[in-house]
Amino acid sequence: MKKIFLTLVAAAALTSASAQNSAVTNAILNQRQGLLDKARVEIDKAIANEKTSTKAKTWYTRGEIYDAMTSNPIYSKGLKPGEGTSVAYDSYKKAIELDGKDGEFGKQAAAKLDNLYGLALNAGVESYNGKNYDEAMKSYKMAQQIRPQDTTAYLYAAYAAEAKQDYAAAKQTYSQLQGMNYKSAQMYGRMLEIARQEKNEAEYSKVLQGALAAYPNNKNFVLEDLNRLISAGQDKQAIDKLKHAIELDPSNSNLQTVLGSVYDKLKQPEQALAAYQKAVELDPKNFDAQYNAGVYYFNKGAEVSKALNGMSLATYQKVGKAKEAESKKYFQQAIPYFEAGLAVNPKDRASMTALQKAYTQLGRTADANRMNTQMSGAN
Repeated sequence: MKKIFLTLVAAAALTSASAQNSAVTNAILNQRQGLLDKARVEIDKAIANEKTSTKAKTWYTRGEIYDAMTSNPIYSKGLKPGEGTSVAYDSYKKAIELDGKDGEFGKQAAAKLDNLYGLALNAGVESYNGKNYDEAMKSYKMAQQIRPQDTTAYLYAAYAAEAKQDYAAAKQTYSQLQGMNYKSAQMYGRMLEIARQEKNEAEYSKVLQGALAAYPNNKNFVLEDLNRLISAGQDKQAIDKLKHAIELDPSNSNLQTVLGSVYDKLKQPEQALAAYQKAVELDPKNFDAQYNAGVYYFNKGAEVSKALNGMSLATYQKVGKAKEAESKKYFQQAIPYFEAGLAVNPKDRASMTALQKAYTQLGRTADANRMNTQMSGAN
């Protein structure tokens, strides 16, 4: 009787083990027939069973099924965003853990993992486009684990963290990229933007210096440095930066205008005028350059006129006529710049006022009256 009992127990154990293994077998058969939903049900049963859950084959099969579902236009709809890639990744990792990298299923799982990198990256992009930044970051981190030395997943993860306004995570990821000797102008640009958002001047300056060291001829970084110097009142240092920026972008009229304004601040009017004239040459519609060049000549004329008014009769009899001619010459030189600026900005009262005074100095009464009328209409 004892022997019969043992035989029955053994038979029961055999039946139980067979039932457990049949779930894996059924999953594989359904997968081969393209019935991925049924395959999923069977493999999930096997994973939940304490016996088959210790088998590398079970986990590898599970990875294959979820992997296949992810790329299938029909069955992927039954998965949550990023679920298929995540489950496949975990499954392949478990198969390698159980079987080792040299085992039958371990080797196959390792190869599958490498192929999974693209799926993880795409899942991240899909989540990112759907503004599901947390899921996007999870997918990108998975891709990082699959290919630790591939910088793309790190870069995308930083973008997702920024979109979520998780600047700490973004900075950490950018730091990881730098530790991998990764460099790109875009990365430095994003890091500068984060420093601006956080209003962290020290961080901004540090990142900018790093960007300039890596890309000394990048126009955007040179301009960033230039703006920093001008904002800090470091005009002399800004001159060299401006000249370098102009070398990089010689057709930029605005750079010439800024150079002129810095020279003005440094009380170097001749150099300022040369910069304004170059700006006008590059872009006749540059209002600031036109106006500032006009101001140079207007002020020169006003200076001579003021000196004339302070002359004694004896001095005037000697040099007065020549000085009057000199004054008028300067006012005449100012007029084309003010007129060109007013054509660009017809409502600018400063240009109208300057023109009215210049016309008056030259005895152009009709033009002066016309400008008075124009100013009245602009009120």
